[in-house]
Amino acid sequence: MRRRTKAREVALQFLYQLDLRGEEVMDQLTEFLEMATKDRDVQEFALRLITGTKELRPEIDEVLSRVAKNWDLRRMATIDRNILRMAIFELLYCEDIPPKVSINEGIELGKKYSTANSGAFVNGILDRVKNEHARKNPSRRSRNSGSGGRKD
Repeated sequence: MRRRTKAREVALQFLYQLDLRGEEVMDQLTEFLEMATKDRDVQEFALRLITGTKELRPEIDEVLSRVAKNWDLRRMATIDRNILRMAIFELLYCEDIPPKVSINEGIELGKKYSTANSGAFVNGILDRVKNEHARKNPSRRSRNSGSGGRKD
């Protein structure tokens, strides 16, 4: 398994706990990362995803609410909601990660950890976010179109 794929799985597990249990789990973040993996690169990328998604959650949830038409965030499956939050963080705030990679990784997480329909659901939402972001930021259009090659 690729390091960043592993880091996304670790980050998703922690974000899921954070969503269900609240801020109290933040005290256990370092211990959680150390137990999840001994690979420092995986720990560092997972930490980046966790802290970025947590810190920007209000903005991310606003975007998610806007593009997820007819979906109340509270009624969305917890795992799907957190996959989407993390992938939206990547799409909007991690310029070093090609959008296609963020979307594909989100789809794969959905297929692995959620329902049979999750991959298509995640794909649809993330594609809308990517397209909306490209319209608002035309100078980044080349980044959003991607080459299809995986740089992650």
